[in-house]
Amino acid sequence: MTATFNLALFDLDNTLLAGDSDFEWAQFLIGRGVLDRELHEARNRQFYEQYKAGTLDIHEFLDFQLKPLSRHPRAELDAWHRDFMTARIRPIMTPAAQALVREHLANGDLCAIVTATNSFVTGPIARAFGIPHLIATVPAVEDGRFTGQPRGTPAFREGKILRVDAWLESLGLCWQSFDRTYFYSDSHNDLPLLQKVSDPVAVDPDDTLRAHAETAGWPVRSLHGAVS
Repeated sequence: MTATFNLALFDLDNTLLAGDSDFEWAQFLIGRGVLDRELHEARNRQFYEQYKAGTLDIHEFLDFQLKPLSRHPRAELDAWHRDFMTARIRPIMTPAAQALVREHLANGDLCAIVTATNSFVTGPIARAFGIPHLIATVPAVEDGRFTGQPRGTPAFREGKILRVDAWLESLGLCWQSFDRTYFYSDSHNDLPLLQKVSDPVAVDPDDTLRAHAETAGWPVRSLHGAVS
């Protein structure tokens, strides 16, 4: 029997995680007193609502999200992130999500997280899931410090396809290299990549994605509730 070679892509926020790492990171920094609560909390929630509504200006959001990284040394940011993982992230890494990842890894599938959230926030999360590849928005660095600006195309909407294409090319692969290609996501913002793969899966989807999935006959599953 011929061995199969599959690609498994996972959105992170509200898909593998029962929450949003972007939002939680800002709330964590507010709780630490690193960001001013009055100035940042309402804006953080506003951007989150815009994302859910499909009206987010990704460049405006990245200016908000990445600026705090530029104000602190990397060692201090890394120390905060270790606490962030313990306090905010590990509690929302559900057993069902971890089991799904293990299933694909055990099958020998090429696995990657594909997320609009920046790689500083998401790199340790990908490692905690045991996922070897991360395709994320990349914060620019100069002289060992974050500049507060993104580098290259943000991994958002159609940008996710561009970034996955470039990553596959760097591995000497293309979409046609695989027998099956999976993408798991909760968000209608990910419809471009969901429509690209052979096996799209809506995970705890928003209302817009749920309606699309039901019309298209895509599977809908939960990784966040008691039943997966």
